[in-house]
Amino acid sequence: MPTTLHASPASVTGFAPPVITGTSSEGALDILFQALLDVARRHDPELEAVLHGTADISRFSPEMLARALQVQGIWFQLISIAEQNAAMRRRRHTERTEGRAALGGSFAKVFAEARARGIPPETIQALLNDLRIRPTLTAHPTEGKRVTVLEKFRRIYLVLRELEMPRWTDRERNGLMNELRDQIELVWMTGELHLEKATVEREVAWGLHFFDESLFEMLPETMVSLEESLSEAYPDTPFKVPPFFQFGSWIGGDRDGNPFVTAAVTRTTLQRNALASLSRYRDGVRELGRTLSLTERTLAVPPAFREALAHQLSESGQARAIERRNPGEAYRQYLSCVLRKIEATIARNEGLHPSGPDYPSADSLIEDLRTLERGLADAKCGALARDLVRPVRRMVEIFRFSTVRLDLRENTTRTSETLRALWQQENGEGEPPALDSSAWRSWLDASLARPRDPERSFENLPDAARETLATFALVAEMRENLDREAFGAFVLSMTRSVPDILGAYLLAKEAGVFLDASGTEICPLPIVPLFETIDDLRAGPAIMRELLAVPVVRRSTRWQGGVQEVMIGYSDSNKDGGFVAANWELYKAQSKLTRLGQELGVPIAFFHGRGGSVSRGGVPTHRGIAAQPPGSIRGRFRITEQGEVVSFKYANRGTAAYQMELLAASVFEHALAGDGNGQPAGHDDALEALAGASRAAYVNLLNTPGLVDYFQAASPLDEIALLNIGSRPARRFGARSLSDLRAIPWVFAWSQNRHVVTGWYGVGSGLASFIDVRGREGEATLKRLFADSRVLRLVLDEVEKTLLMVDLDIARAYAGLVPDAGIRDRIFSAIEAEYALTREMVLRVSGGSELAERFPLFRDRLKGRLPTINQVSREQVELLARYRSETDEDRKEAVKSALLLSINCIAVGFGATG
Repeated sequence: MPTTLHASPASVTGFAPPVITGTSSEGALDILFQALLDVARRHDPELEAVLHGTADISRFSPEMLARALQVQGIWFQLISIAEQNAAMRRRRHTERTEGRAALGGSFAKVFAEARARGIPPETIQALLNDLRIRPTLTAHPTEGKRVTVLEKFRRIYLVLRELEMPRWTDRERNGLMNELRDQIELVWMTGELHLEKATVEREVAWGLHFFDESLFEMLPETMVSLEESLSEAYPDTPFKVPPFFQFGSWIGGDRDGNPFVTAAVTRTTLQRNALASLSRYRDGVRELGRTLSLTERTLAVPPAFREALAHQLSESGQARAIERRNPGEAYRQYLSCVLRKIEATIARNEGLHPSGPDYPSADSLIEDLRTLERGLADAKCGALARDLVRPVRRMVEIFRFSTVRLDLRENTTRTSETLRALWQQENGEGEPPALDSSAWRSWLDASLARPRDPERSFENLPDAARETLATFALVAEMRENLDREAFGAFVLSMTRSVPDILGAYLLAKEAGVFLDASGTEICPLPIVPLFETIDDLRAGPAIMRELLAVPVVRRSTRWQGGVQEVMIGYSDSNKDGGFVAANWELYKAQSKLTRLGQELGVPIAFFHGRGGSVSRGGVPTHRGIAAQPPGSIRGRFRITEQGEVVSFKYANRGTAAYQMELLAASVFEHALAGDGNGQPAGHDDALEALAGASRAAYVNLLNTPGLVDYFQAASPLDEIALLNIGSRPARRFGARSLSDLRAIPWVFAWSQNRHVVTGWYGVGSGLASFIDVRGREGEATLKRLFADSRVLRLVLDEVEKTLLMVDLDIARAYAGLVPDAGIRDRIFSAIEAEYALTREMVLRVSGGSELAERFPLFRDRLKGRLPTINQVSREQVELLARYRSETDEDRKEAVKSALLLSINCIAVGFGATG
């Protein structure tokens, strides 16, 4: 019997009424729905029928349809808030009734299991010493919500949580309900869509919003949770926990295909990031000053602290004024000095001239806070030091004077252009050697070996080359003047060869980034190659073997901590070879690079370029980490967090704390397993065969004549760019080819038109081919690996979930937008046949009777949304046809508004875009 979660006939012309997706969120959903209904009645009574699912929206004007789509988009957001709240309640209930160790993905569970396995505390401490976890925020255009709307949804979440408390009187509860309605009304009146193209400056503000709302506060608390869990599992061992969990960012530093990210923009970004953290430290120290009202009449001040206070007072130049303000309150006097220096540091960062001493680095502020902790501990107030001062110190250790470690990213086309300009400056106007020639490599080696000319001028270089060098020069300047950890790495997109990477080293050297270390030059900025396509992933091990033999690279890697980082791309590899092939090639590349690092004595750590959707590597955190190759993590893990994923994980404090602990605990668990995460017999051979056959089917689709025309006509590919949700163009170089199209709009558009081929196409062919060739034994092998292989199980689980998002009836309606009947029939019939085969084969291997039956919560969640999403999709088909054919500008604008809201509504309903 076919699997279906699709809309019933009754919902063909109207949105479906709200569906409760789980008893734990039922009360919250009722509250939110009633509040939204009240707002609708107040502002647009006709939309009440839309919310109840009784409106015939096929008769709506474009203007009315736009309002209906807006209210449905708001409802999807409110459902997500209720689900997040319910998930937090479930976790709290489990911890309260069963203990923290019963929580999956928690520190308590990981360390309790480690203790039970006999892992000694020395092993735990060694792992802590080497641990580096850095989720990295990107501004990839997959988040449609404005910051002002995010702030209102955050307030709705907080009020909802308050409403669930039983302590309120009827009067107080009515007041909270009024506030909830007010916040929903503000969302209604504000509108979610960006009216103008997003700027990098707005993207920076969007990223910093999550630090202000949750991360500044909750990441130090996550470290407290770690310390408590360690104490519970190993009560007799004191552990030293370094600031191993930090955030990275690409926002304001990602130049790859984005002409709006200039050196000047990156400078402003760094200053804004610094101001965000410094302002939070100022608030924290002010609060400490208000709280630590300890007087010498009741507490003797330790001599060492009194000496430190005397130094602070003398340095401030305002000793008498500070002492008069807080007589006999040594700790407040000390904090007044600290506060003045923070304020002076803020003034310097803003380009002003501070009136007193400032902090030259975050290390100085950290040491002053440690002195305060010791002063309290020596006065027998250790609890105050631990509970009040340590959280502020921890915050400074984690976020320093930069909030994030900002990565720079550029592609090899741009870096090579700059290098060619440098060659021509040195050698005249002749043509530089070919980039893959031995002459070019010799020039790179010679340039890296000789001393840098500090007098060299770049004024006569082309504008693009000067801009690239100015960005590198900013690294040297800001590392010295702002924070030594202001930058994370330079990520080199489209890395194809060793000369590509050495070229980035040379640009860093020419811009003055290199340092003298014991008489030899090193690059303090990690240069991270990004291997994106399947061919790149296959070439990666050979490239890295050759690269790590270059002296300047080995010296630099050793100085940076002895680990070479490599970034691997999930999006372009999927776009290049399909879902199974991409996952297998990523796994193989990591395995080979891990072994290479062990052979060369230079560990290789991986930076995972994942997106939010399954097609771009978005999988459940714990399962995704557990499926990584044995030994490939070793406590070092970086991952991109993009668009709507950032909002989902970090908009609310409780969810943020859970997500950060889940990530860190999963990395701990994988690292503690060591080489024990091996795969079962026959695994590699089977995955190789599956990947090859599935890729052949997928590439056959890509090479079908007319696919680009089909894709553009049968999806809102071009219209997505009108959403204004990102500052960068959809294409790297502006070409209209499939190869130049970025992976995000590729995935986004296929999900909008309900084909979703990026998450499943070719899988059925791969499985069928394997069984056809190997017969019953092959089928038995697949079923065994489905049970025992983390990789294959994760792939097929996600394929099943993705297939539930496909609706071939709706996809056929989108295909109807393709004017060429031959192209339309040829491509859609291939997709239809592969869908049927994939559905049949994954159920055959998994043994299920329905898709994703192993994930009842996922099915329930999707079931509650699909009727409405399906109707919005049908309306989108009509809107696309009208928008593309409309010639009257006013009517076209009205249709455009409804069309963009339909794109937003579908994306919010599914919870992922690109």
